[in-house]
Amino acid sequence: MKASEIRQSFIHFFAERGHTIVPSAPVVPWDDPTLLFTNAGMNQFKDVFLGTGTRPYKRAVNSQKCIRVSGKHNDLESVGHDTYHHTFFEMLGNWSFGDYYKEEAIRWAWELVTQVWEIPKSRLWATVFQEDDEAEALWYRVTEIEKGRVLRFGEKENFWEMGETGPCGPCSEIHIDRGQDFCDQSHVPGHVCQVNGGCARFIELWNLVFIQFHRDEKGTLHPLSQKHVDTGLGLERAVAFLQGKKSNYETDLFWPILEKISELTGASIEDPEKLPAFRVIADHIRTLVFAITDGVMPSNEGRGYVLRRLLRRASRYARNLGMHEPFMHQLVPTVIDMMGSAYPELVERVAHTQLVIQTEEERFNTVLDRGIEIFESIAKEVESQGKKIISGRDAFRLYDTYGFPIDLTQLMARERGLEVDLNEFEKEMEAQRERARESQVFSFQQGSWQILTEGDHSNFIGYDTLSCEAVIRRMRKEGETIFLVLDRTPFYPESGGQVGDKGEILGQGFRIHIEDTQKQGDTIIHQGVFLEGHEIAHPEVQAVVDNALRLSTARNHTTTHLLHKALREVLGNHVQQAGSLVAPDRLRFDFTHFEPLTPEQIDRIENRVNEHIRCNHRVEKFWSTLDQAKAMGAIALFGEKYGEKVRVIKIDDYSMELCGGTHLDATGEIGYFRIVREEGISAGVRRIEAVTGVSAERLLQTEKQWIRELTTLLQCPEEELVARVKKLQEENKALEKRLKKALAGSHTSQMEEWIAKAVSIKGVKIVSAKVEASDVDELRVLGDRLREKLKSGVGVMATVINGKVSMVAVVTDDLIKNQGLKAGEIVKKVASFLGGTGGGKPHLALAGGKDPSRLDEALGKVVEVVKEWIHP
Repeated sequence: MKASEIRQSFIHFFAERGHTIVPSAPVVPWDDPTLLFTNAGMNQFKDVFLGTGTRPYKRAVNSQKCIRVSGKHNDLESVGHDTYHHTFFEMLGNWSFGDYYKEEAIRWAWELVTQVWEIPKSRLWATVFQEDDEAEALWYRVTEIEKGRVLRFGEKENFWEMGETGPCGPCSEIHIDRGQDFCDQSHVPGHVCQVNGGCARFIELWNLVFIQFHRDEKGTLHPLSQKHVDTGLGLERAVAFLQGKKSNYETDLFWPILEKISELTGASIEDPEKLPAFRVIADHIRTLVFAITDGVMPSNEGRGYVLRRLLRRASRYARNLGMHEPFMHQLVPTVIDMMGSAYPELVERVAHTQLVIQTEEERFNTVLDRGIEIFESIAKEVESQGKKIISGRDAFRLYDTYGFPIDLTQLMARERGLEVDLNEFEKEMEAQRERARESQVFSFQQGSWQILTEGDHSNFIGYDTLSCEAVIRRMRKEGETIFLVLDRTPFYPESGGQVGDKGEILGQGFRIHIEDTQKQGDTIIHQGVFLEGHEIAHPEVQAVVDNALRLSTARNHTTTHLLHKALREVLGNHVQQAGSLVAPDRLRFDFTHFEPLTPEQIDRIENRVNEHIRCNHRVEKFWSTLDQAKAMGAIALFGEKYGEKVRVIKIDDYSMELCGGTHLDATGEIGYFRIVREEGISAGVRRIEAVTGVSAERLLQTEKQWIRELTTLLQCPEEELVARVKKLQEENKALEKRLKKALAGSHTSQMEEWIAKAVSIKGVKIVSAKVEASDVDELRVLGDRLREKLKSGVGVMATVINGKVSMVAVVTDDLIKNQGLKAGEIVKKVASFLGGTGGGKPHLALAGGKDPSRLDEALGKVVEVVKEWIHP
C-alpha cells in the first residue's frame, strides 16, 4: 500500500465506527503560547481534556501534522543517524471524549493492525502500566495476542501526563518486532533485544492513552467524572513496516525527496558516508515546508529560531554532498507533490514557502563557508594542544558572527570527536543579554530609592478610571527628572507595544508633569518633572492621566486588532503579529509576510478596517482563564507571557485577542483609518504605519492642501490632475530626447577631431576623451555614435555625473573578430585607476569610478591599456 492509502485506511476504519473526521490542526498552535509546535494529535483537544471546552461529537479521527524539535519531545540529534526519528511526522489518532473506553480502543487497534493492515500477530507485543490490571486482562480477552506478549512497565514508559498537574492516565502501547536484522545495538556488550530495550528491532507503533485521572498540585490523583481515549500512531513507522522497508527513508514518504536531492547535488544515495546528509536534508525540508506554510518565519526567536536552526543545519549537511549553492528551495515542489492532496494548504502557499527558504539559504550561505573555515582553525588548535573541548567563547563567536546555532557547532565538533563547553557558552550569551538590557531605555535601573511610605504598591486601576487619590511609596531624583512609585495608579505603563501614559501628579505645594510611565518587574514607575514646587513634603497626591492622549492611544490600539484581522483576511492565515507600537499620534504594526503589499492589497486592507469602524462594533473587555479564552478562539501572541488569568478584547464576532492594553468601547470612536506606509524591515517581516482619528484628519487636510497647490500650479481642476501630470511627463521625455539628440550632434565635430588625432598602435586607432553628458544613457548614445564614426578602432569616453565618474568603452566589430579586443575588459582596467569597476559586451561596456580627481590620469592610460591586448 502507498502511504496515502495507509493514511486513508486508518481514517476510513474509524469513520465507519462513528468517528467524526477532523482536519489536522496547524503545525503551529498560535492560540497556545505554552507550545512551540503541535507535537501530538491531542493538542487541538487539550481544552476538552481540561474540561474547559466541548465538541459537537464524542468520537474523532484524523491525521495530525506534528513537529518535535524542542523540549521534552526532541528527536533532533537522532535524525539522520537512525532510520525512524523525524522532526516532522504525521500522527494518526482516534479519540473518545467520555464515550467508549479501554475495551473498544484495544479491540479496534488490534483489528486494524491485524485484519486491515494484515500485520502478523506473531510480530506484535503490547505494554501496559504496571498497575493497570484491567488493560492487561482486556488484551488477552478481546484480542488474539500471544500469551506472555503483554508486558508491564512503570510511569516513564506507560503513564501519560499533560503536565505536572491536570488530566493524565495509564497508556498501552503496541510494539512491532521487526526481526534480529534490525538491531542497531548488537555491538554493545550485554545488549538484549526486547521491548523498550533501546534498539531498532522493537519499535513502538501505536500508543493508546486512557485519561482517567486528574493530578493536583500535591501530586495526588483524583478520578475524573468522564474518561477519555487519546491515541497516536506514527504514520512513517507504519508505512515502513507495511511497505517492507528497513528504513522510513526508503518509503514513498521520503524516497522521492532523496532522489531529487541526488539529482540536484549529483551525490549518490548508495554512498553510506553521504546517507546521513540525505536523510537530514529530506527530514528538515518537510519540517520547513509545513511550518512556513502555517505561518512561521525564520528569525532569531522562538519558533522562527527553530526553523533557522533546521535550515542552517541542513545547509551544513549539504556541504557533505558537495553542494555550496542554495538548493533546498528546489525541493519544495517535490514535497508538495507528495503531500498536497492530504494537506491542500501546502499547494496554496507554495510560492511563498519556496521564496522564504531560498532567501534564508542565500543569507546563510554567504557566511557558512567562512564560518566552517573558522571552526576548522579552532578545532585544529584544540587538537594540537591535545584537548577535547572547544571553548564556549569560540562557540559564541561562531554564533554571534557567523550565525551558527550552538547545536550546529556541537554537530561539527562531534564529527571530530570534540565537545563544546556549553556552560561557558551560556555565560557568554547571558553577558550579551545583560549588555542589551543595560543599553535599553529608562535610567531608573541605577541609583537608590527614597522610601516615603510602607505598604503595597503599583496597583493598576487605569482600566476603570483616569484619576485617583494615591500615596507615594518611593521616589528618586536624577537631575531635573523625578521618578515616583505610587500605592495605586491609573497610569498605564508601557507594555505590549502601547506607550506609557502621560499626565500630572498633584500634591501639597507641587505639581509634576508625568512624561512617561514604565514598568520594572511588578513596579510601575512614573517619570516626570516639576511644573510647580520642587520638593515633596507630603506623600498624598492626586494622579491624573491625560484623557485626550489616552483616548487617542486607545483608538490606535483597538485599530491594531482590526488591522491584524484584516491582514489575515486579505493576505492569508500565515500572517502573524511580529511587533507593534501604539502611540497617541500613530500606530505601527509588524507582521509576517514575505513580499511587498500591492497597492490593491493596501486598499483592500484599509477599506476592510474602515468598514468595521463604520459598523461601530461593541468592544468587550473581560477577564478569563487562559484555557477558557483559548477555547473561545482568542488569539494569543507567541512570545507573550500569560498568567492563568488573561484579559480578552472581543470586537463583536470579528476579532478576539488576548491583550492587556487600553481600548475603546466601540469601533466607531476610531473615526477613520489610513495607512501611511508599508515596507519590509527584515526577511519575511513587513511593517505598516498608520494613523487614526485626528492624525488621520490632519493627513487628509495636508493632502487637500497639496491638491489645491497643484491645481493652481498646473491650472486645471482636480479631476484632470492625473492626465495633466502624464502629459507633462510625456512632454518632458520628448524634450529630453531632443536635448540628447542636440547634444549628440554638438559632439559630432568634436568626435571627428578626436578621430583625426587618434593614436595608432599597430594599425589600431585609439581615442580617449572627456565629454559632457547628463546621464549614463546619454553617455551610451555618445559611445554608439563614436563607434559608428570610428569605422575601425577603440574609443573610451568619460564624464562626471553627481560627483562620480561614468565611463564608456567601444570596440568596432573588425577588432573584436581579428584582435579579440573586448570593450568590457578595457573599461574595467581603465576604471581600476579610479577605484572603480565595470564591464559589459565586447562592442560596448560601461564602468564607474569613485575618484574624479584622477580622471585625466586614467584617460591618459587608455593607450597603454589597449596596447596590452593588441597582437602583431
